[in-house]
Amino acid sequence: QCLLSGSWRSDTGCRMVVSTLSKDGRFSGSYLPGPATGDSEVPTSPLEGSQQDAESVPQPTFSFTVHWRLQETDQTAVFLGQCYVGTNGEEILHALWLLREATDSPTEDWKAT
Repeated sequence: QCLLSGSWRSDTGCRMVVSTLSKDGRFSGSYLPGPATGDSEVPTSPLEGSQQDAESVPQPTFSFTVHWRLQETDQTAVFLGQCYVGTNGEEILHALWLLREATDSPTEDWKAT
């Protein structure tokens, strides 16, 4: 069974800690980018998300949003993925993400995502 609760580390060194899932699959936690981002000044940021019912789907999909705590700009990232159980029983997350930066006007929208 694949449950997101707990601590996770990506191939690039990003760290995510997910609280216990509620009965409806909602969760919160924190996210810290790894050294591959090139910015050692990024603090731990809050995340919120939801996971498909792991009791009815053994390898559920999930999504979460991270609101970065940055001084110079407002950014939000969304992650969408699936939790897999490997042949050795290890849980593995595969995800895609988009990062959105706040802009001052609609004419700058092209460079925001």
